[in-house]
Amino acid sequence: MDVCAVAVAGRGLVDPREPVFAADDDALLRGRSVFETTRVYAGRSFLLDRHLARFARSAERVRLPAPDARECERLAELVIGASADQDLALRLYWTGRVLVCTAAEIDPALEAERSRGLRLVTVPWSTGALAGTKSTSYAENMAAQDGAVAAGADDALLVSSDGTVLEAPTANVFWREGDTLLTPSLDLPILAGVTRGLLLEIAERETVEGAFPLARLLGAGEVFVCSSIREVMPVASVDGKAFGLGPAAHELQRELRHRATR
Repeated sequence: MDVCAVAVAGRGLVDPREPVFAADDDALLRGRSVFETTRVYAGRSFLLDRHLARFARSAERVRLPAPDARECERLAELVIGASADQDLALRLYWTGRVLVCTAAEIDPALEAERSRGLRLVTVPWSTGALAGTKSTSYAENMAAQDGAVAAGADDALLVSSDGTVLEAPTANVFWREGDTLLTPSLDLPILAGVTRGLLLEIAERETVEGAFPLARLLGAGEVFVCSSIREVMPVASVDGKAFGLGPAAHELQRELRHRATR
């Protein structure tokens, strides 16, 4: 993503090319830092309060002091104001020493992906102690994603050693059986996605959370993933098994956009 604005606590707006983290910060030495990402629609952040609550929970999980929520909001206002009221990806970083907010352009390829649907391949996954935490220790997730791309897919679908469906490296997963939506439970080692939570609130269909085998997903009528930046993204195939771009993803995407832009 093309970063167009950066703000740092205690400094305000800085040149996006200017260094903001010290070489001896544990964020670089040990990967001990947290982040949060949300989307901005026409100059207005969406569900920022929910993201800031998760930001604080992530900090607690990695034994960092809580980030200052008001300062996070102030930095967000600065980078949004410097970016001409456009749609943006807003990201916050907290290392325990430095609080940074960035704004970047939304990848224009996302809408083309939404039109054709994502191709996923399953990747066996063993979760660590930070599962469910938005830590910047995302190297394993990125390796899974890169491996999926190398295999000719767009992204990975993470599956535990016993065949239980978990999530994508940067998104939660849903599927539809008849008129019912299913999604992995937060009792599993997955991220409590803010967009996931919103979809459970706004879905007009019955929703069921649980621990489901991969075979259950592969028998679904449609599959989709969700995240703050991708929003609701249909899945066209998993391990070569094709799915139609069904109605549930379209309905939820339309309602999400309505709530974000009204």
